[in-house]
Amino acid sequence: MLFVAELENSDLEVNAFLGEVAKSLPAGAELIESQVTKDGKQVFAVLEAEQIEVLRTSLTDAGLKLRDLAQVRLVGAELEDIKRLKPKGQYLVEWDFPEGLTMDKYLARKKEKSPLYKDIDDVKFLRTYVREDMVKCLCFYDGESEEAVIRAREIVDTPISRLHQLG
Repeated sequence: MLFVAELENSDLEVNAFLGEVAKSLPAGAELIESQVTKDGKQVFAVLEAEQIEVLRTSLTDAGLKLRDLAQVRLVGAELEDIKRLKPKGQYLVEWDFPEGLTMDKYLARKKEKSPLYKDIDDVKFLRTYVREDMVKCLCFYDGESEEAVIRAREIVDTPISRLHQLG
């Protein structure tokens, strides 16, 4: 199963912090990718593990500041490609879903809107992690600027709850 751990890094160099995350994982778990805000304070770690509670315990017992942990579904990319390439994004958009949005409705909307990205030259959609509990999604982009990402989201008629520049 895939999970996204939202972690707070208060005082470590980013690579050292990511090393602590990797060391804390239970047997059989894997750090698939990590995206870090430009200031290095917020880390979004995509993890593959068997059980959420074992994962939560491992992260917190290691002294990591876990803000949130949720099971997710990868949309718009293949997991094996992410594992192999470890691609970094330049921007992360969080979208807090409206109440009542189902996974099926989200995926239908995504299928309808995704072709619109091909007409956008200054932003490239990379992938999305959708929380299985339908609280929110995390969308990764490469783009020329925050303003370009905002324009791209307007073109596909999709809200932005929070926008992070990644470092």
